[in-house]
Amino acid sequence: MHSTDLSSWKHDHQFGAQNPLAKKRADVVTVLTAVMMVAEIACGQIFHSMALFADGWHMGTHVVALGITAFAYFYSERHHGDKRFSFGTGKVGFLGGYTSAVLLCVVAGYMMFECCTRLIHPVKIFFDEALIVAGIGLTFNLFSAWMLGGEHSHDHAHGHDHAHEHAATHDLNLRAAYIHVLADALTSLLAIMALTLGKFFGWSWLDPAIGIVGSLVVAQWALGLIRTTSTILLDREMDAGVVAEIYEAIEQDGDARVADLHLVRVGNADYAVVLTVVAENPRAPNYYKDQIRIHEELVHISVEVHTCPEPAHAVAGGRR
Repeated sequence: MHSTDLSSWKHDHQFGAQNPLAKKRADVVTVLTAVMMVAEIACGQIFHSMALFADGWHMGTHVVALGITAFAYFYSERHHGDKRFSFGTGKVGFLGGYTSAVLLCVVAGYMMFECCTRLIHPVKIFFDEALIVAGIGLTFNLFSAWMLGGEHSHDHAHGHDHAHEHAATHDLNLRAAYIHVLADALTSLLAIMALTLGKFFGWSWLDPAIGIVGSLVVAQWALGLIRTTSTILLDREMDAGVVAEIYEAIEQDGDARVADLHLVRVGNADYAVVLTVVAENPRAPNYYKDQIRIHEELVHISVEVHTCPEPAHAVAGGRR
């Protein structure tokens, strides 16, 4: 057996650049959101405000999302280099997201049941106390949005070169957290509106009605997360735009044809690709790798090359 050093052909499978500062800010926001979630759910029950109760659970959906992000980061770091993971640990977050989304659907159903019960059997609402808690919640959400928004803007302000832009893309966890916190601020504002109108106009029914809206928002967000994560977990990525780009890059010389292609997501925006190329005058595999290496989302490329048994002009048009 030869003793050639194989290190130049090896690489790790820790895909997706991490932003330490963004992670630190996201952790702070997660703690703040979790504290307000518990406070709003508890106070919503104590003060009989379904709008506050629903807003608390809506915060809970985002606490789960942020918590999954933190866990995925920790788990990925802990198992860095573990050869039992063929393409690394990039899918840990997607698996956690799918599981939490299923649980959140159950939570949304419980919220809907509680709100409908209050519509049928109304109880006295302690508007003043509930308004104070909702106001504090809105303040926390705006502060959290400011923290994440500052880091989000920082990435864009320093993302002039292409390589840096891709590394910060991008911090999808940061962008998602920012959107979640803004959504929390919106639901807190709706809860304040419902409680204010209920207090001054006696529209107590508006409080559980807004709670129903909140439960629908949670359900919609959870179902959307189920669709997204299940697509990734089942490797149903062949409809991604990058597939067409791979075909175009490989077949541009008029000789090479892509006979087989497999695209697998291994991170938030990172893919592994395995393809088979058939050509009348085939090039070395590295040539075809270089043709698609410009697509930075392709972080793991495997190419198998075969010689076409018949002249290229004898093959009927269209992809086989």
